[in-house]
Amino acid sequence: MGFAGAAAAIALPAAALAQPADLFFERTVMTAADSRCDLFTPAVSSALAAGAAQARGAALRAGADLKSLAAIEKNARGRAAQIDCASPLIASQAARIQAAYGSYARIQRMVYPGDLTEWRADRGVGRTARWRLSQSADFGSNRMIFGLAGRQDNQSALVAVGAFSDKAAPYSARLVMRDTGRTMGPYLLAGRQPLSKKLPPSSATRSYIAEARAGAETELLPKGYAGGWAFRFPTAAVQALSELDPREAVAVEFMLPGGRSRTAYVEVGDFAAGRAFLQIASR
Repeated sequence: MGFAGAAAAIALPAAALAQPADLFFERTVMTAADSRCDLFTPAVSSALAAGAAQARGAALRAGADLKSLAAIEKNARGRAAQIDCASPLIASQAARIQAAYGSYARIQRMVYPGDLTEWRADRGVGRTARWRLSQSADFGSNRMIFGLAGRQDNQSALVAVGAFSDKAAPYSARLVMRDTGRTMGPYLLAGRQPLSKKLPPSSATRSYIAEARAGAETELLPKGYAGGWAFRFPTAAVQALSELDPREAVAVEFMLPGGRSRTAYVEVGDFAAGRAFLQIASR
């Protein structure tokens, strides 16, 4: 069975070793085999899942469609279902993945490039607030950092920090994304489009209102800003964001008095892969 590359690619960009769709197949086979045969520790399983998510995103950005990737995943799981858990081949591949994980586990920071921007992951620990997985966005003369933030002693939360050149003070914020329960897939136009064009019409979206507002801690502010506002979104929004197509975008609407608002856009990208990368640190 063709599992070559599944181990060596655990921590490398998908395009570095093989075509993204091939890596997605290989990593999915080994992930499914792990579920059947209990091959790895939870930490290694999480690393492999992160690699599969990254390869899937790379395949979509390279031109694969959702239908073809679904077929690849089905084929991979079918292949895994035929594996003899006691076979020397599966033992050899599992050993290679375990060895690759040793290097991967020492990585503290990762950058996940997208079509237009990137996610930055940091699984280091510290007593002060810090961005664990973040993406920056400029909107007008304002700047936002969005992603998962937290401290050593608590769980990361989904947060948007807005810094405004005119000292604006939004009273709330709303996260808007495609409603996967009411759509068949992403709304994407041909060619390179700005993030504002990668959302569906409002009738096909869902929203999450921030559940908390506070002055942003210094460590979470965009560089060059002395103050800003932090908005924390519900936990359910984290999973919903993870389930979107990496080519899509979401919007953060900062709501101001008088019915006004200012909107920043975030590329979904490899949010799911970055989230899985962070989870390894907590295992």
